[in-house]
Amino acid sequence: MNIIEQVAPGLSGLETLQALIRAGGRPPIGDTLDFTLVEVGDGWATFAGVPSVSAYNPMGAVHGGYAAALLDSACGCAVHSKLNADQAYTTLELKVSYLRSVTADTGALRAEGRAISVGRRAAFAEATLKDAGQRIVATASSTLLVMDRPRAR
Repeated sequence: MNIIEQVAPGLSGLETLQALIRAGGRPPIGDTLDFTLVEVGDGWATFAGVPSVSAYNPMGAVHGGYAAALLDSACGCAVHSKLNADQAYTTLELKVSYLRSVTADTGALRAEGRAISVGRRAAFAEATLKDAGQRIVATASSTLLVMDRPRAR
């Protein structure tokens, strides 16, 4: 059973994400990379995380994949918040622009995602990743496939 089925079977996307926040849970990727869904509303979602040296690349900075994971999560959950209980999504494309380097000293990061358009088969979203000083460190745009939710066996 996946975390969505455990927390909120049969709820809309927004209701599911709100239930996840209330339960204090986070998807396994959040445990791995130490970030959490902290706020969600109709068409938007915010994740927060604090990167550590465990996410460093060989150049001594946080790997770009850390920022990409936060941005992808924010875009995906912004779209998820617009879906009904019978729908699911997956990312088809993610374009990330890195504006500033991130280190463990950067501190807390917030990824704020917004659904731009959610259709029957495709959705589009964008997100910004900001440091504690509200400086944008990266941005993303995403294309997502909207599909029927697979039925549990």
